[in-house]
Amino acid sequence: MIVVTGATGHLGRLVIEGLKQKLPADRIVAVARTPEKAAGLGVAVRGADYDEPATVEAAVEGADKVLLISGNEVGKRVPQHRAVVGAAQKAGVKQIVYTSAPKADTSALVLAPEHKATEEAIRESGLPFTFLRNGWYHENYGQTVRQAVETGSFVGSVGEGRVSSASRADYAAAAVAVLTGEGHENKIYELSGDVAWTRPELAAAIAAAAGKPVTYQDLTPEQHRAALVEAGLPEGTAQFVVALDGNTKDGLLGETSGELRALIGRPTTSITDYVTRAVEAL
Repeated sequence: MIVVTGATGHLGRLVIEGLKQKLPADRIVAVARTPEKAAGLGVAVRGADYDEPATVEAAVEGADKVLLISGNEVGKRVPQHRAVVGAAQKAGVKQIVYTSAPKADTSALVLAPEHKATEEAIRESGLPFTFLRNGWYHENYGQTVRQAVETGSFVGSVGEGRVSSASRADYAAAAVAVLTGEGHENKIYELSGDVAWTRPELAAAIAAAAGKPVTYQDLTPEQHRAALVEAGLPEGTAQFVVALDGNTKDGLLGETSGELRALIGRPTTSITDYVTRAVEAL
């Protein structure tokens, strides 16, 4: 039995759908904080709250494999993830798969520390593990695409920094491949898109899809933060976005390992294809 946490999130839903194409539905369990939201997934559903370890233990009981999709509450992830790891350890699962971040144990990426701590907790548990160090998602730029189409421009502070992003569906397919395949125990996969692109290249892709001029304006970090605050973002959120752009400028999101392509057995979705679909959906 495979248990998928965070099953009602965007990634979780895609993983469930992928697993159903490979396995009987009765071998898949979706775990969600709000079970009602998982009613249409077509698999067994168990409720669990990461902040209540007893509910997590009940959710993973009987599991052979657990996919721990990282939580979305930045700052609370480590204790929440530890609850899942502890429950998996108690259940004696044969493999725990975790969606981590690029080079989580060594990277200066602003998001890395919580992923590093989670990886350490999994190693300490003694459970066979697989770390899927997911790179950036195309979907992270959905709002950028919308803004660019509406206004003809967007800003940032990444300089010539590149992003080797892939689609959420690509990363979900990798998780399915690991959960249903053999020989992935105690392995780490650095996952990224096949091509690393710059912001001017993103602007060109949006312009081509929208049939109108689109430009990217590169700002200093200070100018970028001020622009975000003026646009209504809280100070802390603005600083976080600027920090991520700084990480991008430093090349922390631009490596192309080829490991995602190898796992899913096909090229990753291009940023151009994503942008085209995103513009069509507007």
